Amino acid sequence: MANERNQKSLSDLQQSLTGVESFYLVDYQGLSAGQLSKLRQDIREKGGQMIVAKNTLIHLALQSTEQDFSDILAGPSALVLASEDPAGVAKALSDVAKGNDAGIPAFKGGFVEGNRVDTAVITKLASLGSKQSLQAEMVGVLSTHLATFIGTLEAYKDKLDAEGAAS
Repeated sequence: MANERNQKSLSDLQQSLTGVESFYLVDYQGLSAGQLSKLRQDIREKGGQMIVAKNTLIHLALQSTEQDFSDILAGPSALVLASEDPAGVAKALSDVAKGNDAGIPAFKGGFVEGNRVDTAVITKLASLGSKQSLQAEMVGVLSTHLATFIGTLEAYKDKLDAEGAAS
């Protein structure tokens, strides 16, 4: 680990993890160069970043942030940072995995907004959709209920106005 290149890689990895509240560890082995390039682009569009590094470097970088994932760091691993939209990045990874027979990239585990999560949670998160689509859905539901509430208030006001005019 003492060589200069590894020290630089570790430093870069630690810097990339600064301020990141969500990331996933995935096995990417079996993707062609074209598929890997497309995956990186899809992740970037969701506000994420995919970093391929040696497991030892990933382990050391995560240890410096007091997170231990040594139990799942086996075989080829990539660290996928999801700083803006954890669900959107998980969905991008899941969509690529569904698009090939091998199910690659395969989730190993992750860390979402302060909590370590297993593959089942990440898969569930990927099925939710992006943060923006969930926010749009919530706004739609709230606006429908607000419109109903306003309609009820206006009907009650009209009834009070009619009773006031009759007396």
